[in-house]
Amino acid sequence: MRIGKYEIKHPIIQGGMGVGISWDKLAGSVSKEGALGVISGVGTGYYKSEDFNIRTKKDKPVDVMNFYSKEALTAIINNARKICGDAPLACNILYACNDYGRIVKDACEAGINIIITGAGLPTNMPEFTKDFPDVALVPIVSSSRALKLICKKWQRYNKLPDAIIVEGPKSGGHQGFTYEQCFQEEYQLENIIAPVIEEAKKWGEDIPIIAAGGIWDKNDIDKFLAMGCAGVQMATRFIGTFECDADMNMKKVLLEAKEEDIKLMKSPVGLPARAVMTKLQTSIEDKTAPKVTCISNCVAPCNRGTEAKIVGYCIADRLGAAYQGDIDTGLFFTGSNGYKIDKIISVHELIEKLTKGE
Repeated sequence: MRIGKYEIKHPIIQGGMGVGISWDKLAGSVSKEGALGVISGVGTGYYKSEDFNIRTKKDKPVDVMNFYSKEALTAIINNARKICGDAPLACNILYACNDYGRIVKDACEAGINIIITGAGLPTNMPEFTKDFPDVALVPIVSSSRALKLICKKWQRYNKLPDAIIVEGPKSGGHQGFTYEQCFQEEYQLENIIAPVIEEAKKWGEDIPIIAAGGIWDKNDIDKFLAMGCAGVQMATRFIGTFECDADMNMKKVLLEAKEEDIKLMKSPVGLPARAVMTKLQTSIEDKTAPKVTCISNCVAPCNRGTEAKIVGYCIADRLGAAYQGDIDTGLFFTGSNGYKIDKIISVHELIEKLTKGE
């Protein structure tokens, strides 16, 4: 799989998972094995915060500069490089992040090769990488219409996407669909891929299309390659690895989850999000969840905690709690197949399974 100037041995991208699920150990190990490791740019202020000049309040990074710490992101990228060397390495930066452009520049200055962006339409993404022409840009879309809009807007930068990730409604975390659309046949990944491939051809014959959302094994990978995709993105399955940066309690939540435990829930960003139902969701319903006070100011759609108060929880705080292993108050995002994780294995073994089908 080729993305921009970068050759990736296996047609597999490890999806970016924040807060702290895919940082240096996971992303570095994935890239070392010949797939594309992806560092999450979300919540870097939680990364060894005591080692950096990160201001915290109640163990939470204070405001945007601390929640999205340049110093910590640079350290994560540098530490991943110690594992994977010069292998291609990506960073996932949500378009909904407050200070999005600054975080993109921070990642570029730290030597990242590829920027992946979803959670909104990154119509001005190339603006922030104009001083870094070798950095490949990969937007995430959920429709051909979204791709068309991005390509039109990018014309002013004389730039086209170096690859496109098409994400269906079975992924973990936030969805690019309404609650109802997530269950409708026309919006399933198998049915939105072909229109995106056709739209991409109108802009350039060689734009790689990468399928994402609910992909689990080699059979799934082969299916989407046969449909014309250049590769796939997988996130949840990588949680079940020793190298995953998540606290062991996060891994235990998935190891113990049943299919019926994984559901869509409301989110402060205004879109449905898929997670394992734990004590947090029960406490939200009976209004005993931790009090919402916006400390980190993480994403623009939440409007400094206004939306969080409506849905009953702060997404930065709850993902931060999950990263710290708090089973009672943590929010544990997962794709629809998360219940299939039945043991923890190495990244090497997982890549072997995904490429050889063993």
